[in-house]
Amino acid sequence: MMKTFFNLVQEVQKPGLCHRCGGCVTFCTAVNYGALELSEDGKPRFGDMEKCIECGLCYTICPEIDELEEETRRHSNWSAPMGRIIETTVARATDKAVLKAATDGGVVTALLLHMFDRGRIDGAIVARQVGRFQRQPFLAVTREEIKEGAGFFFDTSHGMKRFSDQYMTFSSIEEFDPMLKKGLRRVALVGTPCQIMSIRRMQTLSLVPSESISICLGLFCSGNFTFSAAEQKALSEMGGFSWENVRKINIKDALLVHLKDGEVRSIDLAGVESMRRYACRFCPDYSSEFADISFGGIGAEEGWTTVITRSPLGRAVFADARGAEVVEEFAREENPASSSEALGKVRTASAAKKKAARHNRRDLGMKPVVIDR
Repeated sequence: MMKTFFNLVQEVQKPGLCHRCGGCVTFCTAVNYGALELSEDGKPRFGDMEKCIECGLCYTICPEIDELEEETRRHSNWSAPMGRIIETTVARATDKAVLKAATDGGVVTALLLHMFDRGRIDGAIVARQVGRFQRQPFLAVTREEIKEGAGFFFDTSHGMKRFSDQYMTFSSIEEFDPMLKKGLRRVALVGTPCQIMSIRRMQTLSLVPSESISICLGLFCSGNFTFSAAEQKALSEMGGFSWENVRKINIKDALLVHLKDGEVRSIDLAGVESMRRYACRFCPDYSSEFADISFGGIGAEEGWTTVITRSPLGRAVFADARGAEVVEEFAREENPASSSEALGKVRTASAAKKKAARHNRRDLGMKPVVIDR
């Protein structure tokens, strides 16, 4: 019997495993518009159940369903323990304006701008700030719009479209719909591990519109966090700061709150565990193992980004940007082992997340799950 979105609700949403990556809604929107939709908080749901053709593809591409696990790994040339790794380096953007807006070294924005200027992409699915603690996914088709996506924010739902008291961090693959309407066929996606996995599964099946994603730029991910007024208050008390004095927030080995006077307050990630979205506790992918290039601040000096190229395309894109002096690498004479040390820290963080996911899934299996009939 073919499993459908109804089964996703029972097997993924009700146990709390839905990452809200938007993959199921994206595919349905492209093929049979209106059957599925995202709620205001980014949760996939039936928009019109009668429009569902029960093809089962939404079920198959869900990152929480392992039906295509082996095929997707082969398609992406994945290898243990944390995906294919061609090269690791520590780098930053050379454009001072990009650096100023960046959380780490601004490499993601620099690469997007470089590919756009070279005519290699028509746009990028990113996210921009629409309020003090709010992010909105959108399809950037100009240099200025790409720049608007710079920086890091907490996230609770990639699919959430509008305003709330929670951070939107990264992009949303729900932006496929405007991408198709604009006729774009070469688009970069900046996303978290669960989003990248959903795209790769779509590409493994050669599903429209996934072929229009020409490159996947993955972000290191410790998890997505809710950030309500109560949680804002709790964080400010933990870190001893006022939100009016905050310049930016970053996550490396700890939650780092950068103040306007240059001081940085560090909060242990264990202290914000209760703020992390429930489904993230079961995700084993820290370093966006299925991306073309992965990025994050862990292992890098302040103002720099750890970069892992994973595919020949990713290697070529980064090499081209490096040759054009759009990005620069950390000076080897300052620390010849900077790249290997950075990779070591990423491996450690990756192993820790995988271990925690295994442990939490084991505990989840011991809990009864109530299924509504």
